[in-house]
Amino acid sequence: MVLQAQEDIIEMKDVFSVKLKRRRFVGQKNGGTVLGITIFKCLNKEENKLTDCAIHLNNLSEDHCHTWFKHLKEILDGFQNRPKSLKVFVNPSSHKREATHVYYEKVAPLFKLADIKTDVTVTKYEGHALSVLKECELQAFDGVVCVGGDGSVSEVAHGLLLKAQIDAGKDTDYIPTPVRAPVPLGVIPAGTTNILAHTLYGTKHAVTAALHIIMGHTQAVDVCTFSTPSKLLRFGFSAMFGFGARTLALAEKHRWMPSGQRKDFAFIKTLAELKPEECELLFRPLQFPQEDSHESDRKKKEKTRHKGSKDQWQKIQGHFLNVSIMAIPCLCSTAPRGLAPNTRLNNGSMALIVVKNTSRTEFVKHLKRYASVKNQFNFPFVETYTVQEVKVQPRLKSGLDAKENTYLNAASAEGNYPWNIDGDLMEEASEVHVRLHPQLVNLYGVNTDDLESSQATCKCI
Repeated sequence: MVLQAQEDIIEMKDVFSVKLKRRRFVGQKNGGTVLGITIFKCLNKEENKLTDCAIHLNNLSEDHCHTWFKHLKEILDGFQNRPKSLKVFVNPSSHKREATHVYYEKVAPLFKLADIKTDVTVTKYEGHALSVLKECELQAFDGVVCVGGDGSVSEVAHGLLLKAQIDAGKDTDYIPTPVRAPVPLGVIPAGTTNILAHTLYGTKHAVTAALHIIMGHTQAVDVCTFSTPSKLLRFGFSAMFGFGARTLALAEKHRWMPSGQRKDFAFIKTLAELKPEECELLFRPLQFPQEDSHESDRKKKEKTRHKGSKDQWQKIQGHFLNVSIMAIPCLCSTAPRGLAPNTRLNNGSMALIVVKNTSRTEFVKHLKRYASVKNQFNFPFVETYTVQEVKVQPRLKSGLDAKENTYLNAASAEGNYPWNIDGDLMEEASEVHVRLHPQLVNLYGVNTDDLESSQATCKCI
């Protein structure tokens, strides 16, 4: 009987590391008899997950092994988009204080296997990553990575873009046309909701995130600037004013509670004391191309409402329970379709979602829709707009008792209104101006079709 050799094809674009396979004695750390080579490959699994796989190739000729090893290493070195040096920030306080474990147990070994050099900063206080990035020589790295939750990612993304403006000599108090970030940003999810990670990877799986970074999968992403009339507040991807912000503000005041408990407590209490904010919204709609004659009547009606000159400001004012401004879909486990399912990572638009005053019962129905496949915006008190610029101008109510006025201002002693920007709390008393900046940063995570990579293939028998 003749045994036919089984042939398998390994595409080099899926390989991220190759090592010499050696036999070593107990306690021996270096050297050893060469037995072959081991190829480490990235595999696609179900539910958007990636995993690593080791393929062992045996050969009794040490010369052949070294020749193959050298040749394969040269091919891997030809993938210019893959990082060789990363600046890493780990927030040990994220979620259940598991970020340090996630990084050193799941991510760091993969970076080492891929021969990626890392400079790790374990943050010690809020703003630590921002202060380090302001002084960081970014040209020494191929990318920046954040291990933490949405608040940590927000701080690192802001710091990365702010450093780019400083290096470009920009006035950081007023940045109408910011420059792009010089290196990509990677996100290793280790928080509670992990919205940005879910949006990039379709999962909060840390190994998947690490492999996307290692493989150099990047995607240009739209970014917003949040400013007052006098200063830049933050670079970010999404924000909420009203219910979403007040819930976060209340949760932050109870940080002594476990993460999940304080967020549930804040949500229930804010919902129980549901009250609207009085404010004025100014926005510039995005101009659409000519409508398709086969589009549904509903889509035509929506686009007609959004149409207008790109430079023409529109205004709505009244009492709003929540205002969301989002440049990305904002996926998470509790909102699988996204908080803003009609926008994309880099389509040059923001979603403005306005929830007008209504009963608590109807508002809860609207919130429940986020967890289902039903349209969460199909309510008479919800309006959606596709925009490129927004100004939010709160109006302090008069004739109210001190207790109610304090509540409407999220119990801020200075009378500031809370904002939830990418899961990070900011408080401002004045108008907030939100501008969209298309494709301002590259994020690791999306495997685009135009990766600059070698098409070499390794055939194994």
